[in-house]
Amino acid sequence: MALAVGHNLRSGGRRRPLQSNPQPRYRHRCAIITAAAMRPVLTRLFISAHIAMAASYSSSTSSRRLAHLTRHLTSSSSSSSSGELSSVGAPAAAADAVPAKIPRPAASKVHAAVLICLFEDPSDGPRVLLTKRASSLSSHSGEVSLPGGKVDEGDADAKATALREAKEEIGLDPALVSVVTVLEPFLSKNGLNVVPVIGMVSDKALFKPVLNKAEVEDIFDAPLEMFLKDDHRRTKQMNWMGIDIPVQFFDYEADGKKFVIWGLTAHILTRAAAVVFEREPSFAELPRPKYASAPISGSDETKP
Repeated sequence: MALAVGHNLRSGGRRRPLQSNPQPRYRHRCAIITAAAMRPVLTRLFISAHIAMAASYSSSTSSRRLAHLTRHLTSSSSSSSSGELSSVGAPAAAADAVPAKIPRPAASKVHAAVLICLFEDPSDGPRVLLTKRASSLSSHSGEVSLPGGKVDEGDADAKATALREAKEEIGLDPALVSVVTVLEPFLSKNGLNVVPVIGMVSDKALFKPVLNKAEVEDIFDAPLEMFLKDDHRRTKQMNWMGIDIPVQFFDYEADGKKFVIWGLTAHILTRAAAVVFEREPSFAELPRPKYASAPISGSDETKP
């Protein structure tokens, strides 16, 4: 009972108050031991929280950039007056530089579509998925291209074609892709009207590539902004449908592998990058032919 009220009995019946606190030396030692023991724990907690906060900030920043990019492309597409296909990213009007020797396919006829599939890299901005065609193919074997191919009867539009082909070639689930706009049709060297479709993947980690080995040998991604710079770009005079024109090549290396992105694929990516970054390339764009009105038919090739 005496302990309960905070007193201690001494001999002779005299009471002495109990000390409610430990001795100062003991208290100081406990403080030192506690701090020393807790320091590693606090350090681990602080570092973990710091990493989590940094990752969260990086992810949110990336998401904001992606959302802004999506809004920009969507508004660009909706403001176009060209009908179903947006005219955003239309190449500069340099048609007079090339003689009018080549008939242009009818604007309403779409022969093929390719998917410009973008995802956001927090440290490198938008990147684009590219494929290397199988070396066993009879045409354009081993060349770099965008996922895509010919329009099938069951395809509702160019967007459906691009998504279907990407699913068949690299196993990209269409549900992961948000299509935000399409560019004006580009003419392949064999007269095919090819429509580039720009789509976004919000989380690349959800994409698990499954390559169709009969068509695709490899898959990689490259920074989209690269196609606005002159750093890794070169040109070469080549014959295109009877006309000698300069063709651009971009050299790129990923995971120790060297890739060359050229021709129509390079030209499409340059225009897509100009749309996404809202600026023109640092180099002079190549002239496009001045077309006649008659369409070309009979070619089955869909790759640049």
